[in-house]
Amino acid sequence: MTKRQIVIVGGGFSGTMLAIQLLRKGDANLAITLIEPRAQLAEGVAYSTQDPAHRINVPAAKMQLSESEKGDFDRWYRQQPAFLQDSAALWQDGSVYPQRRQFAAYLREKLAHALNGATATFRHVQDYAQAYQLGQLFTQQGLRIPVDQLVLAISHPAPLKPAVFQALSTDSNVIHNPWQDESLYTLENNAEVAIIGTGLTMADVIASLVRQGHRGPIHAISRRGQLPRANLSGHYDDYSLIPATPLPTTVRGWLKLIRENVSVAARHQRPWQLVLDDVRRQAQTIWQQLSLVEQRRFYRHLRPWWDVHRYRIAPQVAAVLGECLASGQLQINAGRLMSAQHISGKLALTLRQRQGGSKTLLVDKVIVTTGPAHQQLIASQPLLIDLAAQARITADPLGVGIAVNAHSQALSPTGTAHDDLFVVGPAARGRFGELMGLPQVAEHAEFIANQLLAIPIDTLRERCPRESN
Repeated sequence: MTKRQIVIVGGGFSGTMLAIQLLRKGDANLAITLIEPRAQLAEGVAYSTQDPAHRINVPAAKMQLSESEKGDFDRWYRQQPAFLQDSAALWQDGSVYPQRRQFAAYLREKLAHALNGATATFRHVQDYAQAYQLGQLFTQQGLRIPVDQLVLAISHPAPLKPAVFQALSTDSNVIHNPWQDESLYTLENNAEVAIIGTGLTMADVIASLVRQGHRGPIHAISRRGQLPRANLSGHYDDYSLIPATPLPTTVRGWLKLIRENVSVAARHQRPWQLVLDDVRRQAQTIWQQLSLVEQRRFYRHLRPWWDVHRYRIAPQVAAVLGECLASGQLQINAGRLMSAQHISGKLALTLRQRQGGSKTLLVDKVIVTTGPAHQQLIASQPLLIDLAAQARITADPLGVGIAVNAHSQALSPTGTAHDDLFVVGPAARGRFGELMGLPQVAEHAEFIANQLLAIPIDTLRERCPRESN
């Protein structure tokens, strides 16, 4: 046991990207184990979909793993047979928006390339992590894996069932998780459908339904009735925010500055998306300069508006939504869902409308697309439950992930950092802010790799001695 043993739990984008960075940076004294129950790495929730209607949300040229690899995925994809077989991937401005599974294939190829040039060792254990004690990780299949440093790359728990559907949790007419429920693909084409949520997952579901030839009415329901915006079509130079002195220290101040920049950009015939892109590039710095009070204010009041402008959809998907809206097949309902009950073989949904009054929809099927229940992350996995019971992790103050320090080391409920326990990816966004977009998660993975390798192995083993094998 002379090698540094780094164990990564979770083999989606965050975990696979961290493994790639460790293979690139580590030496022969490093052994990497990645625990992921899926047979294929790099998929996770987003990139495991096999539906050809599900495309990456930004041009392939912007899906970069590092600044030095800018445009690499775009070049790779254009050389694949899949590019020739998918004519819809090429948009009118020359950008390509591949099916999401193509990015997972690209990342696995990058992992294989990193392995070929590495002196460190790597293995994928297809299993579930259950518990962590005395420098060892215990798996569902009974393995005991030695650990010097453990990294949690667990980010997206299952969606939370809306309260009005709790009594219908086993009802076949309610799809609680469209990512896992195959009945979405056997839905009758004339069925009247209600979709709960109007974000990115809703857009995916509608793209899937339209691809299948669905002709029935679709009712999308959310509190504000806001849809994700379309990505830019065309090529523009980057926009830089007009500097403010002093910089805002409040959410309201930043909102005012962003609106002023959108107005300035419009006067120069430059779209608002460019302004938001520059905010995104600075988002981690902006976020960490805000007080906890201001961060909470953002989540309470502005997050839904940020999400629909920041997390945009591919123009192919935007075109599908636009056609459905124009034809009247898709209706957007802004309001609060108050009740759901069976009436004559259908589901009756009663809404309190945002603009006042109530409305009842009678539908054949309900699809819940409210997204991962990040506030339930720690309760979603046996390993996380075990670590919380040991007081080694706790939820962050915003309730969107796991509490970490500036090094992304997990914090105990009393604020003690653990230098053998790290969090990579979106679960650390309470501290770091913008950790949902791919470039930011890739940068965070490289940051974590540097943090892991900088800690002397002797220090770790003095604090957490393992049983001898």
